[in-house]
Amino acid sequence: MSTAAIRSQPSSGNYKIQYGDTLSGIAKARGTTVSALMKANPQIKDANKIYAGRSLNIPGQRDSFEAAKPSRPGSSRPSSPSTQAPGAQAPSTTGPASQGPKGSPFEIAKNQLGKNAGSLKLEKGGVGSDMDDWVPNNVNCANFVSACLEQAGQIKNGQHHNAVTGLQANLDKDPNFKRVPLSQAKPGDVVSMKTPGGHHVVMFAGMKNGKPQFIGSNNVNADGSQRISMTSMNYPILSVHQYRG
Repeated sequence: MSTAAIRSQPSSGNYKIQYGDTLSGIAKARGTTVSALMKANPQIKDANKIYAGRSLNIPGQRDSFEAAKPSRPGSSRPSSPSTQAPGAQAPSTTGPASQGPKGSPFEIAKNQLGKNAGSLKLEKGGVGSDMDDWVPNNVNCANFVSACLEQAGQIKNGQHHNAVTGLQANLDKDPNFKRVPLSQAKPGDVVSMKTPGGHHVVMFAGMKNGKPQFIGSNNVNADGSQRISMTSMNYPILSVHQYRG
């Protein structure tokens, strides 16, 4: 299969192997390496043996928050979000937080504030234990939200997804979740957004000074890696999923 055809597949965090593909060819087309693909896909024991029809995890997909440039007067382009530092006053909430059988995903996420995604993934318990270690440190938004939902008992391990659109699709299929407008959101509801660089997913965290706040794994470190933070964002919202189980 040509590299152009490989690049044309949706950037959703995984790739369906086609007849004639090689791991080196896929790596070249996707801007990664064979060793990175092997690490992200531990089921592959031999780099020279991959099978058509199976899916590969592709590291480095752009399901991540990217700060936009400040908007000019009259411009519809979203402005850069401001980040709430750990320990800062939390936003006021709009009603009770979303609850799962094991707790509130919002409260679970709030307990992770200030942690870097890279170190969180290595924790042996809690949210970190449900995050996939192979996911690059700059694209953990869906990995983190999925783990919080798992910890709250709102989704099962098989519904965990490391791509925004993948998690969004899984929640659409789950009868315990319903799409609601942002005006009806509760803290802990899953908010998927369209960003200049791709997609981003966070959880609603209430209102502050008339602006919605969101908590999630965001690219706020100087090196572009993600840290769990609470932010105000102004990106187009694709969906808000509320747990009704």
